[in-house]
Amino acid sequence: MSLKTSNRGQIDPFIVMDVMREANALDAVGENIVHLEVGQPSTAAPVRVREAAIEALQSDRLGYTDALGIAPLRDGLATHYRDFYGVDVDPARIVITTGSSGAFLLAFLSAFDVGDRVALAAPGYPAYRNILSALGVEPVVVETRLEDRFQPTPELLAQVEGDLDGLIVASPSNPTGTMLGDPEIAELTQYCRENGIRFISDEIYHGITYGHESVTALTHDPDAVIINSFSKYFSMTGWRLGWLIIPPEMTRSVECLAQNLFISPPTLSQHAALAAFDSHDELRDNISRYARNREILLRELPKAGFDRLAPADGAFYIYADVGHMTNDSAEFCRRMLTEAQVAATPGLDFDPYRGNTYIRFSFAGSEDDMTRAVERLRGWRKLTA
Repeated sequence: MSLKTSNRGQIDPFIVMDVMREANALDAVGENIVHLEVGQPSTAAPVRVREAAIEALQSDRLGYTDALGIAPLRDGLATHYRDFYGVDVDPARIVITTGSSGAFLLAFLSAFDVGDRVALAAPGYPAYRNILSALGVEPVVVETRLEDRFQPTPELLAQVEGDLDGLIVASPSNPTGTMLGDPEIAELTQYCRENGIRFISDEIYHGITYGHESVTALTHDPDAVIINSFSKYFSMTGWRLGWLIIPPEMTRSVECLAQNLFISPPTLSQHAALAAFDSHDELRDNISRYARNREILLRELPKAGFDRLAPADGAFYIYADVGHMTNDSAEFCRRMLTEAQVAATPGLDFDPYRGNTYIRFSFAGSEDDMTRAVERLRGWRKLTA
């Protein structure tokens, strides 16, 4: 007799990880792949962060911390919000998490029950809907439009059938890089308050912007749930450290969940991250590098036929409409990988309905990567067009 397995794992894969695995396998047999698939900074963690990690290794026993994180790091984040946004946040509302992934899990479990309905934009980060589905929460996909910068609007939300319990918004967005300004954030948070919808703001790409200011949802909704991470702006992906900002009524629930699911966030990463707040000069240099990479792709991709591009206001992505080239973005990306040695992510990862005609390029790598990628793509398109 075969044993039962849970249906919770019967969710869609995170396709970008599959693409990365295939690209790494080609690298391992001698292919020279240009990696534009994964949204991971190619820069190391700041120097002071690495130095702080070494010091902690030598001086601290690195045992468990409080489930909500060490007090100095929570205090440091409160200062960060005051300095960068002009918003006062009580450190008691800040929860240190095991990456933003841990933050999503804690936020969704504490805010929503099985059967609740949470809206999210398509195209959007696939882990939102996959985590919600695994938890028995219904993801309600809102198909956004280029004229709205692929962001949700009150008008689109009003067209959703049935009640909503939550809304997830990302600005800058993955995969499009588009952003919401202050008026748009104000309008969305007001709509959610008036309709009893929990507002969850994914702000993981804050700080990585090009001529636009990042707006935290706390500016307009003190009860918004904020999710962020040290992975992107602070260039600390593998350190697996993120944070939540939650309303007071959710604190004990989140703490109990964190105690049981994670015990505590990574201790070494917490001590090292204290130095991240003193590293902004180095981090701004990283943003300048992304800006140069962005300029290269925006200028050169149209020469290879990729001329239908979403506005890349922030993050390090360009979302390209390739409907004039293919109706199967997964196969298109497979061919691009094997024939042009350029790895990119099919839009189906981010939009299960229209992603067959979109792909995402990441420009988090080096300038040399960008130059080699567009040269290869121009040559490939000449052969295949």
